[in-house]
Amino acid sequence: MKTLPPIAAALALMLLVAAPAFAGGDWNDAGVKWMPYKEGIAEAKKKDKPVCLIVYTDWCPHCTNYSGVFHDPKVVEMSKNFVMIRLNGDQEKDLSKQFAVDGGYIPRTLFLSPDGKVDPAIHAQGRDKFMYFYDEKNPASVLAGMEEAKKKFD
Repeated sequence: MKTLPPIAAALALMLLVAAPAFAGGDWNDAGVKWMPYKEGIAEAKKKDKPVCLIVYTDWCPHCTNYSGVFHDPKVVEMSKNFVMIRLNGDQEKDLSKQFAVDGGYIPRTLFLSPDGKVDPAIHAQGRDKFMYFYDEKNPASVLAGMEEAKKKFD
């Protein structure tokens, strides 16, 4: 195995350190109004809006893939009908456990009523296991869940 000369190794390390990192993915903070859990639940009650809650972690490759779905213009537009909450499962373990309806896998997307209660009937289609794991690369999957939640809570 070849090793890099010291200067090349140093430059490679500098590039890695200088590159922007999207821990857990780029969730389109500019297009989607993400809120922390407590503030989001309060907002949902105040504005009588349903919640789209996503449990993710920074290290999860599926979460990184899924984050890209939130750049889709239809998802961005639909997100305006919800209070959007992103919950880091590693940083908020107790809350993450509270929302482990059918297991602690990630990412999980749950839809909550405006009073903050999970509606277990709204889940990804065609799944017997990991029912709240929407297709990480196809916006149509989460859009179907959003449509169902919007109809139910309107």
